Amino acid sequence: MSDVRLARRFVVYAGVGAIGTLTQYAILIALVHSGSTSPAIGSMIGATLGAIVNYGLNRRITFRSSSNPLSTAPKFAIVALLGVLANGVCMKFFATSLELNYVLAQLVTTALVLGLTYLFNSVWTFND
Repeated sequence: MSDVRLARRFVVYAGVGAIGTLTQYAILIALVHSGSTSPAIGSMIGATLGAIVNYGLNRRITFRSSSNPLSTAPKFAIVALLGVLANGVCMKFFATSLELNYVLAQLVTTALVLGLTYLFNSVWTFND
């Protein structure tokens, strides 16, 4: 795959992921603002629901996968779980250890997790 095509695919992945990310941020802010959870737990709950949204969009739009969903969905779920765990660890570190504002911490965390999940989903989940 050419560098231009790889860059285009990453941009599409990020754009599609923005929908799941909006879902995650809305849940994070609602849960933290209401006092229901800590920023790390709220972020992980939001990331889980955002991942569900992202699977269908990435399968159809980003990777245009013709693979059987029974094959790709479990792989995507494993990558999403890895992303959720990385998200929780980063949020705990940035928001608790470094005492960054939880929204700023989430912005930094999102960039890190985006790169990680794109790599795994490209190479493993949707490698048709």
